[in-house]
Amino acid sequence: MDLSAFPPIAAILDGAYALLMGLASSLEPFAGPAAAAASVLVITLLVRAVLLPAGVAQAKAEQTRSRLAPKLRELQRRHKGDPERLQRETMKLYADENSSPLAGCLPLLAQAPVVAVVYTLFLHPTIAGHANALLTEQLLGVPLGASLFGSVAAGTATAATFGVFAVVVTLVVVVAEITRRAFRPVMDDSPTASPLAGAGMARLAGALQFTTAVVALFVPLAAAIYLATTVAWTLVQRVLLRRRYPLATL
Repeated sequence: MDLSAFPPIAAILDGAYALLMGLASSLEPFAGPAAAAASVLVITLLVRAVLLPAGVAQAKAEQTRSRLAPKLRELQRRHKGDPERLQRETMKLYADENSSPLAGCLPLLAQAPVVAVVYTLFLHPTIAGHANALLTEQLLGVPLGASLFGSVAAGTATAATFGVFAVVVTLVVVVAEITRRAFRPVMDDSPTASPLAGAGMARLAGALQFTTAVVALFVPLAAAIYLATTVAWTLVQRVLLRRRYPLATL
């Protein structure tokens, strides 16, 4: 079953389609043939600007977690034999601070539907019963609806395809590496700490920074542009907010 044909979803896709097409028309005098790609870039920046308050909340949550780290370690030491009591005391500690262990997850959750819409818009030949003109749009000769993996599998990949995706993926990888180095997770390797809180968790977190680069190889170019713009924005935002909300010195 094609969920994109479900009336509420079709209406959302049609609205997003009209927005992108209108924005592309407005940008065409400046961006020329790359107007549709530029519209994806602009939409990404607008979405991230709207989510800026959530980014501030995320930075505050990180600051709170770093400040509470000594207390959390003490709770782990005190209740290491009683997981249920440890969980209750941990939640109470966060509640007393008007915070939550999951605080700051909103930016990731809120962007998921946007990525899904962009992905779908450049995947289906028809949107809400009419032809999808977005699939005819290109960036440097590469269709915005083409993925690198799909193009290679279909035998339609060109030098331009490899070149454009190489730039996008390289940007994602470079930003991921800078992010990994600049925001290494605070590790707790004390005997009472959970194994996930130590070096193993840090290595896992570092590896996950590069997941977006892999995803970019499989999604349409338009979605890859969205992802690359998002990770670049996120890095700059985190640098600025970390200065405003520094972590506690442990």
